[in-house]
Amino acid sequence: MRVSMYDDRLEILSPGRLPNTVTLDNMRETRYSRNPRIARTLVEFGWVRELNEGVKRIYTEMQRLLLNDPTFNEPDGSKVQLTLENNIVTRTLRQQDALEDRIAREVLSSLNEYELAAVQAAYARGRVTTKGLAELIGRSTKFSSAILKSLDAKGVLTWHGTSRTDPAQYYSLS
Repeated sequence: MRVSMYDDRLEILSPGRLPNTVTLDNMRETRYSRNPRIARTLVEFGWVRELNEGVKRIYTEMQRLLLNDPTFNEPDGSKVQLTLENNIVTRTLRQQDALEDRIAREVLSSLNEYELAAVQAAYARGRVTTKGLAELIGRSTKFSSAILKSLDAKGVLTWHGTSRTDPAQYYSLS
């Protein structure tokens, strides 16, 4: 296996052809493990959630991150190549458009850089915590907590928890 990382994409080249029942056209729906022993071991160690989740999960994660669908091909018929595009400019524009579908443009433009980072984190991950925001922006948890509370007061984020000392508390987009 060879993994190549470029500025705009990740390419994974795996030796060996696709199994007989799997084609480039049906691989999204057809479930087949190229190496069932390795697959079972990964499940037992907890490194994958279920057998045959790989292709489906790749598509789901790429769509969640507003990236183009992955592309599979078989160069020279003896290996399988997966290409995952990551155009940061395009992704940023798509993310901005998607955020504007949920939050008014005027509200987004009024946010400072830290508030915008919190909103983007909540959008990308589905939630944001005080600690997570502090690590993301390189500031203290006290500072991050104030940012998140401010966004909650503005109605941009919603707080979830049982008390302000709840260790599982988090914020999500309103």
